[in-house]
Amino acid sequence: MQLLTHAQIATMADESGGYGLIERGALVIEDGRIVWVGAEADLPAKHAGAARLDLGGRLVTPGLVDCHTHIVFGGDRAREFEMRLEGATYEDIARAGGGIVSSVRGTRAADEADLLSDALRRVDHLLAEGVTTLEIKSGYGLDVESEMKMLRVARLIGERRPVHVQTTWLAAHALPPEYADDRAGYIRDVVISGMEAAHAEDLIDAVDGFCEGIAYSAAEMAAIFDHARGLGLPVKLHAEQLSDLHGAAMAARHGALSADHLEWLGQDGVDAMAASGTVAVLLPGAFYTLRETKYPPVQALRDAGVPIALATDCNPGTSPLTSLLLTMNMGATLFRLTPSECLAGVTRHAAKALGLPDRGVIAAGQRADLAVWDVRHPAELSYRIGFNPLHARIFGGELV
Repeated sequence: MQLLTHAQIATMADESGGYGLIERGALVIEDGRIVWVGAEADLPAKHAGAARLDLGGRLVTPGLVDCHTHIVFGGDRAREFEMRLEGATYEDIARAGGGIVSSVRGTRAADEADLLSDALRRVDHLLAEGVTTLEIKSGYGLDVESEMKMLRVARLIGERRPVHVQTTWLAAHALPPEYADDRAGYIRDVVISGMEAAHAEDLIDAVDGFCEGIAYSAAEMAAIFDHARGLGLPVKLHAEQLSDLHGAAMAARHGALSADHLEWLGQDGVDAMAASGTVAVLLPGAFYTLRETKYPPVQALRDAGVPIALATDCNPGTSPLTSLLLTMNMGATLFRLTPSECLAGVTRHAAKALGLPDRGVIAAGQRADLAVWDVRHPAELSYRIGFNPLHARIFGGELV
């Protein structure tokens, strides 16, 4: 049993949206779980003899949750970034062999060892900022074996590092060149058949897709979701990033854990998400990188009571971002979220977006995944830019 004392604790358990701050707080950890949290003066006598760790007045928050990443991939797209700044269009880049085809080519060519080594370097940046739970999608293989290879690597990350990894099947991300004239065949042979094979190998925690004019229609995704739900797999959706195809409303009708991006989300989508409890995952890194001007409807989401999460969307093309702290700052400065909304967005709401009710808040019975910060107030976590105040990370009750 471990007793953490002399802490300022942001429990994030306040349903009204605040930090749930406990000044001069303490918490007790046993067998990887929180068994008590409260004001130090109220510590039950039965816990008084536990081994103590004085945190010196530091802030304690739930461990951070990055609920949307594409962090396993081969190659990079830095040259494309340069080309865009030099005036090249998306079509110019695609004709030169770039875009998602470049990432597919690099991912297919890389073996598991190389994918793992490269991904771990990116993951380590997130862990150094207090991340304890991480979602990782496939989607850059676009054939069954390459998609499964990505998810095997994702599972290995959770074995090689003290972090919990949730994996997501995203074969419905784009259409590979070999299926350019056979969309139905790709959905049948890769998206559905691959989903079944990966599920049989216990590689999938959820199923995702990209619902957009350049990707998959709402009707196509609905059929894919029907199959996923038949396998007992939860679903989520990239929706309304570039246009409003009403994908979020469709996803909500399928009980989706989350709908992500949402810049073009309409009121029908907001209402459907509110009714289903689907989390809105906002991705300011992609908004920033693509220099978007259409903002997600934050106030409408607030008014409807839709939980709002934030994530890095770490990927090689549109969000090469490996800082959840910077993501929080972007959420505040670009989307006008409050600092408490930003912190909730990477703790309690991000955990909900992954269907993980045992983390994201500091309360008895929760996993003891915690971050300890050298700051005076939790607003500093969103306020600072390029500054990492993490003092310690606690994963499953262990100081790491």
